Amino acid sequence: MILAFTLVGIVLIGVLGFVGRRRPAADLSEWTVGGRKFGALTMWFLQAGEVFTTFTFLGMAGLAFSGGVAAMYALPYVPIAYVVLFFLAKRLWQMGKDRGYLTQGDFLEDRFSSRALGTLSAVLGVIFVLPYLQLQITGLGLIVRLVTGDQASGTLSMVAGSVLVVAFVLWAGLRGVAATSYFKDAIMLVVLVVLIIAVPAHFAGGVSGVFHKIEQLHPEKLFVHAGANDHTWFITSMLVSAIGVGLMTLPHTWPALMSARDPKVLRRNYTWMPIYELCLLLPMIIGFAAILVVPQDSDPNGVLLTLSKDALPGWVTGLVVVAATATAMVPAAGILIGISSLVARNIARVRSERRQFWINHGTVVLASTLALVLGIFRPDLLANLLLLTYSGSVQLAPANLLGFLKKVPVGKVPVFAGLIAGEIVVIWLTFFDTKLAGTVNVGLIGLAVNVVVLAVAALIERAVARPAELTEAGEPL
Repeated sequence: MILAFTLVGIVLIGVLGFVGRRRPAADLSEWTVGGRKFGALTMWFLQAGEVFTTFTFLGMAGLAFSGGVAAMYALPYVPIAYVVLFFLAKRLWQMGKDRGYLTQGDFLEDRFSSRALGTLSAVLGVIFVLPYLQLQITGLGLIVRLVTGDQASGTLSMVAGSVLVVAFVLWAGLRGVAATSYFKDAIMLVVLVVLIIAVPAHFAGGVSGVFHKIEQLHPEKLFVHAGANDHTWFITSMLVSAIGVGLMTLPHTWPALMSARDPKVLRRNYTWMPIYELCLLLPMIIGFAAILVVPQDSDPNGVLLTLSKDALPGWVTGLVVVAATATAMVPAAGILIGISSLVARNIARVRSERRQFWINHGTVVLASTLALVLGIFRPDLLANLLLLTYSGSVQLAPANLLGFLKKVPVGKVPVFAGLIAGEIVVIWLTFFDTKLAGTVNVGLIGLAVNVVVLAVAALIERAVARPAELTEAGEPL
């Protein structure tokens, strides 16, 4: 029954994606940003829904299960980031409309007058976000496998989901993502409300009962303590996440922002979305309930589905699986648009708009196929790269921030130097000297090095440029 529910849900999401557009998009701009015509409701589901992925739905419950209140780091960073975006979005949207930006690479290339910087940022964006795409597809298979106990069912769901995502993305572009986002957020909220009532009531007599029992049996889960998820990890992870979201360092967030009808739509959304993000608490509470009944050595990512099977009838569990499936498929579609647009606009560099459009579509097929194959045969191959998704992408924050200014105060060379230095530090601390940083988020360390190198290089650049300016002006040296 659960597998049947899942397959019906996958097909329904695919159909909704096709309904998003009556005829295929005519050009890359229409495909990527929907003609910049989306109103408040569509933008709400596009932007607010970006936060709710497979990791949010299953991972937040898992993090609460394994790390207790350390999972709460995810609550403050989104509101902080949206305060920043409330002030930045108007200028960024206006520049995008006036200058024709579709991607982060377009923005950096134009603001720093450097095709090389646009290409570098695009390459980094693809590298950092591709593992995130693979996570969504692998998560889809994990969801089905956990509730059915059948590896073949998980693989079948991954294949079916990937094929339908590619199909509706190629047909409808961002409009397809918007159409499926309505369904995803609606069913997810319904399922979370059902879970937050049924699961705590089944295992502890209610939400208050969950925390009373944890206080008695596992009091260490109710405060941030020494270990992998200590205070330093909590604060630095929150800062890196807030900077990354607030300064738009993840490339797949750009098409959604650029698709707005006007900046008023964006500002209205950023005013109210912090309240919506409180929904992150719901899967966390399920994770706390799991502490009471699930063995501590269990897979954290599976605890929400495990409790669902135990507390709910089979058909309701099927709806939970459909909701979880939607949190994998819809973000995967948005990520594909971000990756393919970067390749077509900032890496391939073809002049013909038609060829650019075909490169874009070819990248959608190639990226999704690669993520699917790795998800089936080598699910852990990109696991280490996933560690770089946020800590690596946040290194673009200084470049983005400088680009937001009316007059860019530094040249491309200092930005290049800082970006490369920050990435080297992040890669080194992630893969080669993993103990040096302790529990500090390596993205923050890389960002500090990035800023220092950028500032020093900017001073050197000005010192070198000053004599040249004096010579050109005819002044003695």
